[in-house]
Amino acid sequence: MRLIQYLDEGRLRAALVESDDAVRPIRIEGGVYALARIAIDSGQKLSAVVEVRLDDELIDYQPLIDEGRLLPPLTHPDPAHCLITGTGLTHLGSADTRSAMHTKAQKTDDSELTDSMRMFNMGVEAGRPGPSEIGVQPEWFYKGDGDWVVAPEAPLSAPAFAEDAGEEPELVGLYLVGADGLPWRVGFAVGNEFSDHVVERQNYLWLAHSKLRQCSFGPELLIGDLPAHLEGTSRITRNGETLWEKPFLTGEGNMSHSIANLEHHHFKYEGFRRPGDVHVHFFGTATLSFADQVQVQPGDRFEIEIPAFGRPLRNPLIQEEEEKLPRSMGAL
Repeated sequence: MRLIQYLDEGRLRAALVESDDAVRPIRIEGGVYALARIAIDSGQKLSAVVEVRLDDELIDYQPLIDEGRLLPPLTHPDPAHCLITGTGLTHLGSADTRSAMHTKAQKTDDSELTDSMRMFNMGVEAGRPGPSEIGVQPEWFYKGDGDWVVAPEAPLSAPAFAEDAGEEPELVGLYLVGADGLPWRVGFAVGNEFSDHVVERQNYLWLAHSKLRQCSFGPELLIGDLPAHLEGTSRITRNGETLWEKPFLTGEGNMSHSIANLEHHHFKYEGFRRPGDVHVHFFGTATLSFADQVQVQPGDRFEIEIPAFGRPLRNPLIQEEEEKLPRSMGAL
């Protein structure tokens, strides 16, 4: 089952994806967030909550895209209560990509490995624990709140001070914290964890700065079991032609950490278990156009698709011309 959110005369609506061409609206106020709250509070499966609220009539999918009415498939009524985070070095091959961006190459002597390669090896050795065990913690980063999320088809904006504006095709976990503080996974989506790789390459300690950029995910939310093996394509187009394209793999079968382990190490912090909050968590990637020396420019369009998730996630790139923050700050 796959869901979308969209605007209908300014109102937030949710719909079930019936085909590539049609969706079936769901009778609910408050979109997917409200559906998930009902499922948690009543102890039902989200799919069951959806099925009893389906409209009889289908609507066309394409006009929602053409008219700019698609939204991310899960949002919070208050964007400040939507936390965007992520984990890196979680996919087989991701350490090679990361290490190539930094000063040291992989060595046989552990003392000469990059921090990225050491952390990746830790994940390979202890990132997939047994059901009653806790595995090694992954790299973790903060990315922003709900105001930093860009809708599918809408432009991703690079700040004036940015040195790069690169895509990161990733699997995204979407969560809602219940009234008792227990996190619930609502589903998964395709994501673009848009980052500044030039800043990261200059100094690994600037990784945190490099992640403070917008992001996008969707347009469709996959409910239910996640396939262990997922194949996708990441693409950049310029003036309607493909500038760069590369396949990528995700799903637990292609990861050095289990998803359960990544979820544990995020939600182990009490501050991330605040009732009613939404969490959007990016699970990492091993495929970057930046690693292939691609330089994007305003007007380019990112396209990330995984067939199991329906329609691709597409976002054009724009560049802010001036910094929005004044050079001098006021003092109270």
